[in-house]
Amino acid sequence: MSPYYFCFTSGFARKCALGYLVFFVLFGVQINLISAAPGEQDLARGEYLTRVGNCLGCHTAKGGVPFAGGRRLSTAFGTFMTPNITPDKETGIGHWTEEDFWLAMHEGKSRDGRMLYPAFPYTEFTKVSRADVKSIFQYLQSIAAVSQVNPAHEIPFPYNSKPLLFGWRKLFFKQGIYEADPTQSEEWNRGAYLVQGLGHCDACHTARNEVGAKKDAAVGGGQMMGANWYAPSLYSRKEASVTDWSLEAIIELLSSGVSKHANVSGPMATVVQQSLQYWSPQDIRAMAVYLKSLPDKTTQENVRYPEMPESAKRYLAQGEKIYEKYCQDCHGEVGQGVPGIYPALANNRGVTLPVPLNLIRAVLNGGYPPTTHLNPQPYGMPPFQQLLRDDEIAQVSSYIRNAWGNRAGLVTIVDVDQGRGGNH
Repeated sequence: MSPYYFCFTSGFARKCALGYLVFFVLFGVQINLISAAPGEQDLARGEYLTRVGNCLGCHTAKGGVPFAGGRRLSTAFGTFMTPNITPDKETGIGHWTEEDFWLAMHEGKSRDGRMLYPAFPYTEFTKVSRADVKSIFQYLQSIAAVSQVNPAHEIPFPYNSKPLLFGWRKLFFKQGIYEADPTQSEEWNRGAYLVQGLGHCDACHTARNEVGAKKDAAVGGGQMMGANWYAPSLYSRKEASVTDWSLEAIIELLSSGVSKHANVSGPMATVVQQSLQYWSPQDIRAMAVYLKSLPDKTTQENVRYPEMPESAKRYLAQGEKIYEKYCQDCHGEVGQGVPGIYPALANNRGVTLPVPLNLIRAVLNGGYPPTTHLNPQPYGMPPFQQLLRDDEIAQVSSYIRNAWGNRAGLVTIVDVDQGRGGNH
């Protein structure tokens, strides 16, 4: 006779069996919970991916607690407040499940089903794999909970209309995980995944139409949403294309913020400081491989400029005097700069961009490469907005854009006034 028969037919044995059953069920649940809990490697991977996505950059107010939100994102459609993503149960995402977080990243929907505004770049994050989203969520759930209530968005009518947001999503949001290109290498696909997805580069480097949707090819360059900067095209050698750079030079710029070809400043310096310098060598190289492969879409390569009128020459002569007084000691008599210290201005694509905004802001507010592990003490340029009038800034900027072989449009006082706007 089977011992199990005796066990379940005697009263005492039935009680024992029930006790054992309860014990094993509870113990089994405990084992499942333990096995489901993320380990150190899982959390380290989540922390790394959180760095790659630069979640800290948006979800931290200036001088605020990391990930507690409260940063103001000013746009043409209103001011958005970034939320608290610490695991606080009342003010953060402590009650969120992994599925809730996945829906936010992949579908742009909040825990209660509300449609999120695309100020949160779910239009790019939708390409991130489920495994990576899970790792990020696990890490965010492991950090210290911070109780912080952030202000509500300030979005005027009609942009606060749910039907309008629904229509926007129908027209401009394409949901879907990144699909590898079988004709490209594994390294290239990794770079594409990072640039198009978690790195969300085209959220800044793409022009927007009147309703804030991308109107041109991804990373084709455009005015940044929520920041008074121009993000240059990654396709044009007249802007920020790196097709003719070596992989080593691209890697150096991305990981340190400086190279023999260029220095980064403004919002890009922040991205390098907060995110890119922490990327693994393999991921930085993959990104460089992908960026180097982007097709060259340089336009107006052989433009023949007309002879400059005398009035423009006199205007530039005024700018030259200002340059000699304030800029020449560092950037050189012929704009040659000092390698690794002061960037050359001659043949510098950053100063001849079709939009002079970045140069104006550098003169106004100073230029500062990021502080990174590979460049711990970067040289910076002081601000000149307290020393120079708007007309003088326009003149010196115009001179820099048209000296030593450079050629670009003149800068006006109106341009300078527009450059003063914005907080970023």
